Amino acid sequence: MGDERIGKFQRGKRFVKTDLINQGVPTIHYGEMYTHYGPWADETKSFVNEELVKSKNLRVAQKGDVVIVAAGETIEDIGKGTAWLGDKGVVIHDACFSYKTVLNSKFVAYFTRTKQFHDQIKKHISSGKISAINARGLGKAIIPVPSTEEQERVVSILDKFDTLTTSISEGLPKEIALRQKQYEYYRDMLLTFPNDNLEA
Repeated sequence: MGDERIGKFQRGKRFVKTDLINQGVPTIHYGEMYTHYGPWADETKSFVNEELVKSKNLRVAQKGDVVIVAAGETIEDIGKGTAWLGDKGVVIHDACFSYKTVLNSKFVAYFTRTKQFHDQIKKHISSGKISAINARGLGKAIIPVPSTEEQERVVSILDKFDTLTTSISEGLPKEIALRQKQYEYYRDMLLTFPNDNLEA
């Protein structure tokens, strides 16, 4: 995966959760990679101050790079990638790498979420209280390189599934809440009788 011909890793730089703000320079903190980001993103949940970026010389992933999480409490989540598709660059945490690649970045991000990829990197993850992997370990993974058209076809199919599962997981609770309200409304209507029909 780290072959110079298809891609290159860059490690993020350290900043802390308290540095995160509501607006400013788009930023991905490694912890959000587990809870917030899917296979691709074009906007961030968090931001950091422009001054912090300059003073700490924070590292930025550009549009088309894949942000890969490299540390965490569970081995299973390490190595998951998110293709960054935002127009502005995104600051990345030091527990992440950005992977600049000639391949379709969404294709790479989807691949990093497969068992095939994870099985390859598992043996390179050092485990302790926090498990982690370095660029060399990630670079040992072999990634398939189909034609550009085939990468696009695969991404197009997976995007459809991703949209479907996202809309189901977001849509179902709303739909259930709506049906619950409907049920309560009709229950109350059907069980409300004029007073003269009620016997003491």
